[in-house]
Amino acid sequence: MNVSKMGEAGVFSKMESSRWSLQGMTALVTGGTKGLGHAIVEELAGFGAIVHTCSRTETELNNCLLEWKAKGFRVTGSVCDVSDQTQRENLLNTVSSEFNGKLNILINNVGTNTAKSVTDYTAEDVSFMTSTNFESAFNISVLAYPLLKASNAGSVVFMSSMASLLPAYSGAIYASNKAAMNQLAKYLSCDWARDNIRVNAILPSVVKTALLEKELIIELK
Repeated sequence: MNVSKMGEAGVFSKMESSRWSLQGMTALVTGGTKGLGHAIVEELAGFGAIVHTCSRTETELNNCLLEWKAKGFRVTGSVCDVSDQTQRENLLNTVSSEFNGKLNILINNVGTNTAKSVTDYTAEDVSFMTSTNFESAFNISVLAYPLLKASNAGSVVFMSSMASLLPAYSGAIYASNKAAMNQLAKYLSCDWARDNIRVNAILPSVVKTALLEKELIIELK
């Protein structure tokens, strides 16, 4: 029996939709109100996942939640500075309550950079970037571990960077944080495999986001 191109497309579309469905899955995306995080929230929710995200800015968070509600996405959010341990704990307590003690997907997306030459970094710069970029991802992963294990189908994704492999101007601390994140992903993938938790790091290159535009403005001054 011959199948028309339209019929083939219809079958393919149905197969793709079924293959990539995230219906019934739960996800936590840190820093999901802008840049890559915003895109990740929309992608997960678009495939049917129930998503919780966080932002340091309440107004920004509320605006995004209204936007997602209008699109029919199931997304909730918390105000949280992930560099603070107490706020990290509160975030995971909220996630546990909303998702009945189980979490399928954790996206450690939050990241920041201060564009300076290596010798111009202060101790405060290093502490702030390390706590935001690396320590937050480590601690949130540890806090999320019981929820991921309980789901029996957990996945952790670290949003790293190509800068962790290739030196780039004005990003020494950021790149070092991301390199540490890559190594952490390797260790967790080994330690947590027995609990059916997959761990991966994604290394995007330059992406036009608000963070990139801010860095370019600083460098041009």
